Amino acid sequence: MIKAHSLTMARYHGWASDRLFASLDAVSDADWRADHGLFFKSLHGTLNHLLLADLIWYGRFTGRPYAAASLADEVESDRSALQQRARVQAERWIELVEASDESVFASRLRYANMAGQACDTQWAGTLLHVFNHATHHRGQMSAVATRLGQPAPEMDLVYFLRLSGL
Repeated sequence: MIKAHSLTMARYHGWASDRLFASLDAVSDADWRADHGLFFKSLHGTLNHLLLADLIWYGRFTGRPYAAASLADEVESDRSALQQRARVQAERWIELVEASDESVFASRLRYANMAGQACDTQWAGTLLHVFNHATHHRGQMSAVATRLGQPAPEMDLVYFLRLSGL
């Protein structure tokens, strides 16, 4: 059951991001880079952080750590390329979940955090954290988009479930 739920969340992750990206298409480059008071300042900085966090977590899950000095390291400076890399990474999460044996969901994820400290957390719970983290930042970006006069994308999980027939 947890594998099926994780797969739903992985698919939702990419779907919600695509909805957000569509609502951001009309945002000017100046507004894309402007400081909107978000933790990572701009829409660009926030999406960059989202991708960076996905890459870091994915590396932990696959045993191939992604090196970063801070959670604000710029992964991709180009707006279109950043969105495309986020889309590709969302697909990689789906592939990871699909390829994972059911037993791994009940196991522990052991990794070193960015400070080099050993961590040991629930594998499935940590995976769901990744998708929850993205939801948080997509919400921030959506608020900025609507403040800039763009339509508010419907990104709630229930919309995805309805559209997916789940």
